[in-house]
Order: sequence, then C-alpha cells, then structure tokens
Amino acid sequence: MQARNRIAARFLSALAFVALSVSLAVPTVHAAEKKKAVAVKKQSASSGAKRPVAKSTEKQTRKTAEATRGKSGRVTASLSKSNRLSARGAKAPVRTVAYTPAPQSFGQIAGLHDVQDPLALQSSVALVIDQDTKEVLLSKNEGAVLPIASLTKLMTGLLVSEARLDMNESITITQDDVDTEKFSRSRLSVGTTLSRGELLHLALMSSENRAAHALGRTYPGGLAVFVEKMNSKARQIGMRSTHYVEPTGLSSSNQASARDLAQLVSVAHNDPLLRELTTSPSYEVEIGSRTLQFNNTNRLVKSPSWDIGLQKTGFINEAGRCLVMQAQVSGRKLIMVFLDSAGKFSRLADAERVRNWVEQRSHTGGHVMASSNHGDS
Repeated sequence: MQARNRIAARFLSALAFVALSVSLAVPTVHAAEKKKAVAVKKQSASSGAKRPVAKSTEKQTRKTAEATRGKSGRVTASLSKSNRLSARGAKAPVRTVAYTPAPQSFGQIAGLHDVQDPLALQSSVALVIDQDTKEVLLSKNEGAVLPIASLTKLMTGLLVSEARLDMNESITITQDDVDTEKFSRSRLSVGTTLSRGELLHLALMSSENRAAHALGRTYPGGLAVFVEKMNSKARQIGMRSTHYVEPTGLSSSNQASARDLAQLVSVAHNDPLLRELTTSPSYEVEIGSRTLQFNNTNRLVKSPSWDIGLQKTGFINEAGRCLVMQAQVSGRKLIMVFLDSAGKFSRLADAERVRNWVEQRSHTGGHVMASSNHGDS
C-alpha cells in the first residue's frame, strides 16, 4: 500500500512538472507569433503604399533621369573645357630632337670655302670675265671641278636648240622622267603632254627636271645618244674638265670647272632662243583643264638694276647653290660664274657684290682684277 502511494505521488509530481513547463512555453510562442504577425502586417502595408506612388510618378521619374543626364553632359562639357584651358596654360613638355647637320658640299669637303677673296664672297668658286676681251676681272678657285647641278640644263637646252627639232611636237611625261636620284618633286605629273618648246621653256626658266629629262629621252637616238652628244659638245667648245651623265643635273657626277662654264655661257649666249627662254620672268602652260604658272628661279631677271642676257641657276646638296649669268655692267658684257655658294640667297648676293664692285672701279678708273685660288683640280 505504501509502495502504491509512493508511485502515485511520483506520477502526480511528473504531471505537475509537465503542466508547469507548458504554462511557461505558451506565452513565449504567442509573443513570437504576435511579433511575426506585426512584421508581416507592416511589410504588407509598406508594399501596398509603394505601388501607387511608383505608378503616379513614372513620368516624373523619366523627366528627372533625363534632366540628370543633361546636367551630367553639361558638367562633363564644362570639365572638358576646363581641362583644355588648363592644358593650354600648362607648360608643354620639352622634346629633345637630335641635331642632324646638313650634308657638306664637295667644295666644303675640299676646303674651298677656306679660301678668302677681296669681296668676301659666299661662293667657294667664282669667275668673272669680260665676254669681249676675255679679261679676267675676278677669279676664285676657278679650276676646281665640282658638281654643277641644274647648270647642266644649259647644255641640254643648247643641244635641243641646235638640233632644230620640231618645237611643236607633243611630248608626254612618262615614269622614266621621274627623279629616282634625289626624289625631287615636279608639277608635271606622269601623263602630262606638252610641246617640246614648252618643255624647253620650263627646263631653262624654272629648272623643271622632268621637262629636261623628257627632252633628252625624246632626242633622236634616245637618252644614251643625247648624253654622248652632251660630252661631245663640251669637248668641241673647249670644256676640258667637264663630264655629263644625264640631262637634268640631279646627279653629282655632272661636273665642270668655272672656266668651262664661262665658255658654255659664252656659246649659249649666241643662241637667241636660249637668251629668250632663260631670262623669261614667268610662263603659263595649259595642263588638262588647269593653267599652271611657272616662275624664273633667278629673281634678278625682274630687277630693273640688272641687264641680263642669259642665266641659269642650280642646286643639289653636293653642288651647293650655283649661278651663271651674262650681264651688262657699266657698259661691259660680263660673264659671271658662282659655284658652291652657302645660303639660299648668297649666290644672288655675290652677283650684287660683283656688280657694285665693277661699277665702283669703273667710276674711279681703278684696275679691276681680283684673284684667289686654291689650286686647280
């Protein structure tokens, strides 16, 4: 009986413990559920409030976005302008460029510029003689044999003129006439067709290389025969130190002395056509639908203080600036030769010095003679 009572007491104690646990857990569960319900209610309310606002302001949102983009573009443009202004004000970076000295002429290499003369000429070679009396008025390295550049064209013109070829015959510039020696430019493009007379005019007056080459190429027998004729003519008129390899002067192998060139000027001056074409100030030619004007490479032909009967200029790096002229000074017919002049206008300045010097000597009755030589070659 006592044992049964003890069992019943234990059972009641267990029930009481379970009842107490349940009573403690129920408020916690209710609180959690209540909290969850409140949270869900708030979320639903919030979601429900946003939908009508988004619908009512869709257009406004697009306008705001567009306005923002526009403002952003203006800001970007403003910043870009500001950056440009800042870049202008900023000091440009200093770039180091390697100095490349100009190639020396044959005269410079030979030391001909070291030779002094009474007129302080910039040409390393000079010769001035009286055409009628052959009197030498001035000489400087007159025997030096140097490249003569486009002075070559004077011999080219002489041969074409003396051959009495048809000056109205049409000649077309071909790829063969393009300069592959110095790659110089030309206004006569491949395919241009002009008369022989027009090409001769351009070669002598404006030193057109393609024109000169075309004249030699179309000479009876071809270019090789023409070059042979050039050398034969040089020997015939006493140009003993002269050698030609082509008709333009682009090759530095075309060489002569000042003495030889003075002889060439004297002979060429006897040709009326060469006198006319070399002293022509300018000339126009029709090329297709265009009219091109070419000018004389020697600006002295336009000067009222000069009376020039014949002239020719020349330049390549190996030859320097060159000039030959026949001109009347103080009543005398003078032949002037200037080779290897340093500076773009120095050959013309040398000619002016010589003319002023001759005029002064003529007025004072002084003896006109100046000589400076570095030996013949």
